[in-house]
Amino acid sequence: MALRAPWAWRVVDTASAYLPLLLMAALALGTWWLVKNTPLFDNDRELAPLRHEPDYTMNQFMVQRFAANGAMKVQIEGDVMRHYPDTDTLEIDNPRMRAFGEDGRITNATARKAIANRDGSEVQLSGDAHVVREATDKDAAIEFRGEFLHCFQNTERVRSHLPVVVTRGGTEFHADSMAYDNLAGLLDLKGHLRAVLTPGPDK
Repeated sequence: MALRAPWAWRVVDTASAYLPLLLMAALALGTWWLVKNTPLFDNDRELAPLRHEPDYTMNQFMVQRFAANGAMKVQIEGDVMRHYPDTDTLEIDNPRMRAFGEDGRITNATARKAIANRDGSEVQLSGDAHVVREATDKDAAIEFRGEFLHCFQNTERVRSHLPVVVTRGGTEFHADSMAYDNLAGLLDLKGHLRAVLTPGPDK
């Protein structure tokens, strides 16, 4: 005749058989809760796009950039400068720029507004823009005027898609647009072109 185990023993035996399954279920539930409630790191979050708003402003400022040999390359002054991190550009009120070419020739520029890249090697002048490459012993000064002038300091170029007036020596050119390359010695005037020649002094 078989003996029946006490009731309490049978409960313990049954619980022991299902204990691994219960532990696995508890572990899975705990893992799910931990993942759901763990805060995300900054790198896991989608970065919000930068807005076109200045992150810093300077008043009555002066910025200078130097070459590797210590020679000054460009100096920019103005009433107010605003830096925009989304485009990494500088917006300047009443800019006054002074750039030095490889041969030491100086270029001065002014306008009501300017947008420049970080190092000042590219500047867009707008509103009564005026650029002058000073004369040397061998070459006359050349002057550009217009509502917009785009200057490239490293390549020594000036261009505009709007009407301009170019003056060199006693000659004044009016054109609808232009591109000037100092290193190549080229002045490309486009559109309606008009030249005004000023007679030199009688010899």
